[in-house]
Amino acid sequence: MLSLPTLALVRLYIIAALMDDARLQINRSVRSNPSLKLPRVSLTRSHQSFVSPSLQPVLGLGLFILRPRVVGGSAGWAAWYYPCLLPVVSEPCENAVLHRFNWSELIPLRLWGRTLGLQTENSQFLLEGMPFRIFGGSMHYFRVPREYWEDRMLKMKACGLNTLTTYVPWNLHEQERGKFDFSQNLDLEAFLSLAAKNGLWVILRPGPYICSEWDLGGLPSWLLQDPEMQLRTTYKGFTEAVDAYFDHLMPIVVPLQYKKGGPIIAVQVENEYGSYAKDPNYMTYIKMALLNRGIVELLMTSDNKNGLSFGLVEGALATVNFQKLEPGLLKYLDTVQRGQPKMVMEYWTGWFDNWGGPHCVFDADEMVNTVASILKLGASINLYMFHGGTNFGFMNGALEADEYKSDVTSYDYDAVLTEAGDYTSKFFKLRQLFSMIIGQPLPLPPVIESKASYGAILLHQYISLWDVLPSLLQPIKSEFPINMENLHLNDSSGQSYGYVLYETVIFGGGHLHSRDHVRDRAQVFVNTMYVGELDYNTVELSLPEGQGFRQLRLLVENRGRVNYGLALNEQRKGLIGDVFLNKTPLRNFKIYSLEMKPGFMKSLRHTAGWSAVPDYFVGPAFFRGRLWIEHQPQDTFLKLQGWEKGVVFVNGQNLGRYWKIGPQETLYLPGPWLWKGSNEIVIFEERTAGRIIQSVDIPYLGRTQYVD
Repeated sequence: MLSLPTLALVRLYIIAALMDDARLQINRSVRSNPSLKLPRVSLTRSHQSFVSPSLQPVLGLGLFILRPRVVGGSAGWAAWYYPCLLPVVSEPCENAVLHRFNWSELIPLRLWGRTLGLQTENSQFLLEGMPFRIFGGSMHYFRVPREYWEDRMLKMKACGLNTLTTYVPWNLHEQERGKFDFSQNLDLEAFLSLAAKNGLWVILRPGPYICSEWDLGGLPSWLLQDPEMQLRTTYKGFTEAVDAYFDHLMPIVVPLQYKKGGPIIAVQVENEYGSYAKDPNYMTYIKMALLNRGIVELLMTSDNKNGLSFGLVEGALATVNFQKLEPGLLKYLDTVQRGQPKMVMEYWTGWFDNWGGPHCVFDADEMVNTVASILKLGASINLYMFHGGTNFGFMNGALEADEYKSDVTSYDYDAVLTEAGDYTSKFFKLRQLFSMIIGQPLPLPPVIESKASYGAILLHQYISLWDVLPSLLQPIKSEFPINMENLHLNDSSGQSYGYVLYETVIFGGGHLHSRDHVRDRAQVFVNTMYVGELDYNTVELSLPEGQGFRQLRLLVENRGRVNYGLALNEQRKGLIGDVFLNKTPLRNFKIYSLEMKPGFMKSLRHTAGWSAVPDYFVGPAFFRGRLWIEHQPQDTFLKLQGWEKGVVFVNGQNLGRYWKIGPQETLYLPGPWLWKGSNEIVIFEERTAGRIIQSVDIPYLGRTQYVD
C-alpha cells in the first residue's frame, strides 16, 4: 500500500506534467523531503490504450501513472521510471544487479518541460534532473550520402545507442571565403533534425578544428594564404575567420539545442587541443565564441591522456580518447577534474589506413570486452567510429610524423558498420552487450541494402591532359612558382585540392633539384615525355639533353593536408618554393589549376578531342565509359585492377583516389549516385591506364594487419 505522502506526490506529478513542469515539481518535492521513499511507477505499451489521446504525448515524459510498483520495499531506494532517458547502473556494489530500464520511447522531440538539460552532479550525468548514461556513436554526415543518413541512425538505435556525435567540417561549409554552403549533403539542420526524429540525442563537435583524418583537420585552405597565419591560436587573422564562420554556423545550431526543443545535449569546445596547445588563451576564446552566440548546453573538451591537462578550459567537462584501457586511465580524469562523470569521447573501434600500408583492423572481441570494462566502471562512452563512411573527393587527411603518409579514400575504419553501412560482428556483439545493460529488447536491425555486381565496364574514349590544356584551362602567368592556396582563383580564395601543372621553358638538360619544395608529388615531363617523379624522398632528377627550347612540366598533386600534429601551419601545397635546374632557379611559369570541380568536369564532357582508346596509352589523360543499369540502382564497388593512380568520377560525383600501391583496391559507389539507364564514368589516370574496370559487390580494402 502506498503511503499518503507518496500518493500525493504521484498526484502532484500528474498535475505538474500537464503544466509542462513535471521534473521541476518532482525534484523540488524530493529535495524538500529527502527521507521520502518514492515508488517506481511504470506503464507498459499495453496500458497506453487506457490513456486519453490528449495525454498520449505526455508518455514521452515518462509519465507512468498506472500499475504502481515499489522497488526494494519500504526501506529500499526508488526511482522514477523514465523511458526517455537511458539509465545508469545506480549504487554499484559487488553484488549489484543491473536495474532494467525501458527507453523505447526515447524521442527527443517529445520530451517536454526542458529546463535543466544535461548536467553533471556527484560523478554522474543528469538529464532534466534524472540519471543519464551516454551510449554514443560517431557518424559524419559529410562522409555518408544523405539518402543513407536515416538508415545509419536506425542501425545506431538497433545497436543500443542513444546519442549521435558528429563533427562539422568548416572547409566544406566555407570552401571559398565568405561563401557558405549548408545544402544537400551538407544540410546540417536536416541531419540533426533527422537524429531527433529517430530518437537520438546529439553531441555536436563544431571545431573549428576537427582532426578526423580530414584535410587540414577541417580548416579551410584559404587560411594559409596569409604567410604569417597561426592556425588554432588567437592570431587575429584566424579568429576573424572563425568569428565569421561561427556567425553563420551558430544560427543553425542554436535552435536545435535541447533547451530549445532540439536534440543537442552537449557541444564540444575545439578538439584535442591538448596535443597542440600553442596558445594558452585559445580555448577560452573558442568557449566564449560559442557562449556569446547562444550555446547553452553542457560544454566538453576531448583529448588523449597525454593532452588532457593541456586541453582543459574552465566550464567544460574534460573527456578522454583511447583504444586500449590502461590501468587507472579513467581514474586519471580525477586528477584534472574531481567529482565529475567520466566519459570516453572517442573509443576507437578500429583505425584508419594510409596509402602503401596495410588495412588496419581491431579485434572485435577485444573491442567489446574493453567497452564492457568501460561501462562497468560507470563511464559513458562514444564509439568512434560507429560508421566511418568515405573520404569522397580529395578530402582525405594525412599524417606527418617520421614521414608524410596520406590517408586512403575509404574511411571504413574497421568500424561497427562497414563503409557501405553493412553490419559487422562488432555490431552484433555490441548489440548483445547493450541489450543486457538496458534489459529490454532493442529495435530490430534494419534490413541491409543488397549490393550489385555490374561486371566489366569498358572505358572506350580518352583525351590527353595536354589536349585539354588549350581548350579548357586558362593559365596563370607568374615569374615565380606560386603555391596552390595563393593562386588567384575562386574569388581570391585560391585552389584547395587536386593538381596544379607548372610549365616553363628550358634550354638543354641537366640536374633538376626541388630543394624539398614539392608538395606532395610531382610528375616531371619534358614536352610530353615522362622523366620521373619528385616527392618528399626524391628531390632530384636528371633531365635528358635536347636541342632548342623545350617545355618542362611539373604536374603536382596535393595528396591531402596533414590533419593532426604541430605542422598545420606548413600545409601549403603545389610548389612552395623555387625548383632549380643546374643550380639556377626556374622562372616564368604558366600555371594551370586542375581542381576538377563540377564545372570543369561538365566542360570536359562536351569538349572536342575525345577519341578511341588505343591498345596502349600512357597518361596523364582522362578516360570515359558508360555503365548501363536496367533496374533500380544499388551500391557497388569499382575495382581498378590494371590502373596505376588517379581519380574516379561517376555522373559528376568525385568518388576519390585510387592507387595501385594499396591497400585499398576498390572505391565505394553509392546506389543513390547512380541512375537507371546510362551512367557516365570518367577516370583521370596519371600514368598507366587499363581498358576496363570491374563493378563488384564486395569491397577489397587490402591485406589486413591487426592494431597492436
